[in-house]
Parts: sequence; structure tokens; C-alpha cells
Amino acid sequence: MMILLIGGSASALAAERMAVKNDSANIRSGPGTQHDLLWQIEKYHPIMVLEKKEGWYRFEDFEGDQGWIHAALVDTTRTVIIQVPRCNVRTGPGTQFAIGFNSDKGIPFKVLQVKGQWLEVQHADGDKGWLAENLVW
Repeated sequence: MMILLIGGSASALAAERMAVKNDSANIRSGPGTQHDLLWQIEKYHPIMVLEKKEGWYRFEDFEGDQGWIHAALVDTTRTVIIQVPRCNVRTGPGTQFAIGFNSDKGIPFKVLQVKGQWLEVQHADGDKGWLAENLVW
């Protein structure tokens, strides 16, 4: 028996988490710059890649919004995004540490390290602190 597989230009991926690596990125309605610009996202914004087509990724974000982003604008850096209305970013990994600053829903951070249920994070502007894992996506 012979099985013939024919590849197309679109391929399904196991959902893969990626993040924006540029200062900002345009999100399109389809895989190409000829498609409508839907919105822009900032550096470290995490996405879940659903499909790859001709150098573009169709993705879903933490709010369930979908769009297309060029593959050159993302990488596999571990990032998170605040999913609660407002939270405390602490100076250490626990509630016993002082509040360094506050952050609002939709703010992305790069993950520097993990200690238990706490993540040391850094914003694109350089601010660092610690977030409880249950506050982020």
C-alpha cells in the first residue's frame, strides 16, 4: 500500500505560544500586507499560533481575538500578559514583598525567571518586578 501526502501552502500547527519581538506589530485580517490592518500590538504581547501560511501566522490572543502576523515579527521568548483589571507588581516573589508598581489588564511582560507560583517579569520600558502566575495569561 502506498500513501501519498500532498502539501499545500497552508499548514495547521499544534497551538504554539509565541510573542511579539518588535516594538509594535500590525495585525492583519489575512496573510499578507494587502489585507486590512485590524489593530497593532506591542512588544512582548503573547499569542497562540493556530495556523501558518506563506510566512504568516494566524493567531489568537488572551481575549480570544484572532488575526494574522508576519512570522518575522515574533519569536518564542516566554512572555505573559495581565488578564485581570489591575494588579500589583511586587519587588519579590510573594505577597510579603512591597508593591513596586501597578499594572493594568493587557500589559505584556517578558518572563525572566520563575519561583514557585511567581514570575519575575520585565516590561519593554525596562520596569521589573514579580507577578503571581494566576494574574496572567
